[in-house]
Amino acid sequence: MTVCIRVALNILIAFILFWTLIAIFFRREIKAVFDRDPAAVSYFEVLLTYSGLHAIIFYRITHWLRRFAIPFFPRWLSQIAKFFTGIEIHPAAEIGDRLFIDHGMGVVIGETTIIGNDVLLYQGVTLGGTGLQKGKRHPTVGNNVVIGAGAKVLGNITIGDNSYIGANAVVIKDVPPNSTVVGVPGRVTKQDGKKLDISLDHIHVLDPILQELDEIRKKIEDSKK
Repeated sequence: MTVCIRVALNILIAFILFWTLIAIFFRREIKAVFDRDPAAVSYFEVLLTYSGLHAIIFYRITHWLRRFAIPFFPRWLSQIAKFFTGIEIHPAAEIGDRLFIDHGMGVVIGETTIIGNDVLLYQGVTLGGTGLQKGKRHPTVGNNVVIGAGAKVLGNITIGDNSYIGANAVVIKDVPPNSTVVGVPGRVTKQDGKKLDISLDHIHVLDPILQELDEIRKKIEDSKK
């Protein structure tokens, strides 16, 4: 019995030490969770239940290993992470600080993707390539960008700082800073050239298609006068 208790205590100590180190090394990502997700209650809950955070931890490890030209293992470990989290991040991607992947299932971040700081990705987002060309073939996402659920950002394009990509948008062209993009294909709506409020408010996003329909309606009404 004494041996069993001693083993259990060692396991508990190792468990606490492991997650304490994770909390220290990934404190910026953990803070991003609390800043962006009102459902986040405690460090313990975030550390153990947030698959987006787990995926980023795996990515940081695999990216570090890849920098030392270690073959095969980083890619294999990234697939293990995909199995457990539902999120696929290529070890070669370049990701800045405080990335928050909310819910995360189905998120794909391709090999030559570059992501800035303070970016928020929702579930089902794809940062993917187009064609079979070599070299830079995935998006570059600026700082302070939000990409809504199910959005697809494809090709070697740039998403400017402080931009918002609406849910299910398909973006295949560059997006200027401080812009909102919605629709298929994605179309840009600037909001007075000001920095977007990247809270979790998806309701007040301008739809350029509805704006154009409204302008057509006004022209028809004016022609009848």
